[in-house]
Amino acid sequence: MLRSSRVLIATASILLGLVFMFPLWRIELQAPQYPEGLGLLIKVSDITGVKPHDLQNINGLNHYIGMKTIEPDSIPELRFMPVFVAVMIAAGLLVAATGNRVLLYLWVGVFLIGSVAGLVDFWLWSYDYGHNLDPTAAIKVPGMTYQPPLIGSKQLLNFVATSWPALGGLAAMVSVGIGSLVAIGEWRRARKGAEATG
Repeated sequence: MLRSSRVLIATASILLGLVFMFPLWRIELQAPQYPEGLGLLIKVSDITGVKPHDLQNINGLNHYIGMKTIEPDSIPELRFMPVFVAVMIAAGLLVAATGNRVLLYLWVGVFLIGSVAGLVDFWLWSYDYGHNLDPTAAIKVPGMTYQPPLIGSKQLLNFVATSWPALGGLAAMVSVGIGSLVAIGEWRRARKGAEATG
């Protein structure tokens, strides 16, 4: 691997560490009765409100329409995701230190698969919360579901739900992007080298 490639992989690995400092995703709810809005911050190991009582208020609202209570301690992904990220950081630094192309391809492959799996899992989680409603809920609107968007905005009754990557999520996206570009560049160089010697 080129020295510049190794530096970029080390940078990508360190950048990934930002997910331990900043939220991955942010979901906000805006409605006339909540002029300041309500919000959730999805972190690598927790889910909290944007403001101190937001999670409690959102769970209260969800109860009336039959949605499950959001309980971070009951979400298994929040227990193993920090381990996965820590392993990916360490593995990335190993790739940078050794300059091994095979390890680079393996690291990027696992990183991409893990990233896609994380987004799919997040969508499935939000789908379950928004669709599997308590039939005895106080407020029932026939045909209505309450799944927030993965990205963008969506009208949910009198609320506008908005969902975007937060700083930690953006850092992870940049990290996997850097790794992918380096892997493509190294693969092309290896291929040209093989053709030249062949």
